[in-house]
This record gives sequence, C-alpha cells and structure tokens, in this order.
Amino acid sequence: MARAYAIANQLFCLFLKEKLYRMTTPIFLNALRAFEVSARHQSFSAAAAELNVTPAAVGQLVRSLEEWLAFPLFHRSGGGRARLIPTDIATRALPDIRAGFDRLNLGLARLKEASTGGVLTVTVSPAFAAKWLLPRIDRFQTAWPETDVRLDTSLKLMDFASQGIDIGVRYGAGHWPGLQAEKLMDEEVFPVCSREFLERHSGLRGPADLAGLTLIDDLSVDRQSGFVTWDTWLENAGVKVVASRAGLKINNSAAVLQAAVDGHGVALARSVLARDDLNSGRLIRLFPEITLPSSLAYFVVYRKECAALLRLVAFREWLLSETARDRV
Repeated sequence: MARAYAIANQLFCLFLKEKLYRMTTPIFLNALRAFEVSARHQSFSAAAAELNVTPAAVGQLVRSLEEWLAFPLFHRSGGGRARLIPTDIATRALPDIRAGFDRLNLGLARLKEASTGGVLTVTVSPAFAAKWLLPRIDRFQTAWPETDVRLDTSLKLMDFASQGIDIGVRYGAGHWPGLQAEKLMDEEVFPVCSREFLERHSGLRGPADLAGLTLIDDLSVDRQSGFVTWDTWLENAGVKVVASRAGLKINNSAAVLQAAVDGHGVALARSVLARDDLNSGRLIRLFPEITLPSSLAYFVVYRKECAALLRLVAFREWLLSETARDRV
C-alpha cells in the first residue's frame, strides 16, 4: 500500500512539473495579473484599459489560466454592469495573489535602489524650473549621465506615490503630509525694476515714491500661507498702503520678473528666483537698505521609503551642492 502511494505521488509530481513547463513563468504571471485586474474591475474591457492591451488578450490570458487549473475563475454574465463575478475559490485566492504582486513590486523597487541609472521624476513649480533649476541642470546631467531626469512642472501639490514622483522642491513652511522635507534655501523679498524703468522714473529714491507707479503682484502663492505681498512689504518699509495704486497681477513668479525686466513696473522679487536677473543686470534691486526675510523657504521633499534610492540621493546631494555654490 505504501509503495502504491509513493508511486502515485511520484506520478502526480511529474504531472505537475509537466503542467508548469507548459505554462512558462512570464505567461503564468501575465495570466495571474490579467485575472486579478479583471476580478477587481469585473470586466475584461476595464482590465484591458488598465493593462494597455486588448480585451481579447485579457480574456485569452484568463482562459489559459482556467485551462491550466481545470476549473473556471468567473461566473460570466451576458449583460449588466458587472459581467464577471469571481467564483468562491477565486475570491478566496485573490488576497494572496494581490499580496504576491505587492511583494514583487517591493522587490523590484529594492533592485532599482541599487542603480543610479533609469528615470528620476522631479516635481517643481514652473517658475523654479525656469529661473533656478534649468539654468543649472546640465551640471547634474554631466555628473550623472546614466540618470534621465523627467521634470514635472506644476503649481499643484502632486501625490508622489500615485503619480510616480521621486523627489521635488516645494516652497512653503516645510510641512507636507507623507513627505520628508529638508530646507534647501531661505529667501528675502524686495522690489526690483529694469534699468530703463529706473531711468524713466528718476525720482524713485525711497519706498514712498512707489505711489502712483505700477506695482506688479505675484498671485502664484496662497496669501494665507505667509507669502509676502506688496502691502506687507510697504508696511515693513513704513509706508502707508496706497489703496488706489496702479497694479499688474500675474499668477507666475517667473512672468512677474519678466514683466519687470520688460519695464512694465516694479516687481516684488523673491531673491532665489531673481538671482540670475540681478547678476546679469537685467534687474536692479531698489532700496537695498530695507530687508524683509520671507517666513517661507524652499525644501527638498521625498517619500521616506524612497530615501535610499541612489538616483534620488544623487539629485538631493546635487541640489544641496548647488545652493552652497550660490552662497559663495
């Protein structure tokens, strides 16, 4: 009896080995993924949209898995919103299959941490990209040629996990849920204008002389966050706010500076963004004896679980080295 059981067990192992040989590992994983996504959406069409393949391809993968298992995974319906209902055994297996894919994704992420190659996705504001990052990015690319930088410029606060963001630079008080934040740069706020504008308004000798001139307002930052406005700066300078003053309002910090460069008025500049324009002489700082540090600053931000990613570490250290270069 024992010998017969051993022979039967050996035959079963040979049968299982042959079954596994017929369904190679990549196809096997693809079929499991097609099954999991189809079960989640209860639709081959919706699964196909997520997997970026045709519904027929998803259906074929699921059928191949059912043939290999020799039992159905879905109750199929010809109509209604949910045409695929997982069978009881499929429903019991799904949590383990999903956990397995989660572990695979985690393992792949660990492998990616060991390489500086690949794509690094960086989120910054359009103004920071134009006025600070892009004029310097070639130095990072020269130092790390195997890293491809994908720049996502937006004023919106991106969800790093769902949108595949690796690292970013944000302007604010330094607190963003779910993100590590390291201060990159403080800044100061002061009035600037073009040399030509200053020549046309030769009487501009003190803050009180701003009355009647076009003052360019930056609307890109929430006023409730502690952002320095013209009213704040004028009050700090001891000048009563002129309610009837002329104004030009722009919702992009880089465009605010460009409007000043073009001679359209006096802008309230942020020192980090205006540095290159000041160094080149395109803009002139007015009343340098009056200082007003901003309560907001620039921060490098990233998810804690991604902190060891070598591409991220390289970019973070490069950002810090660039800010140190600016201070020299």
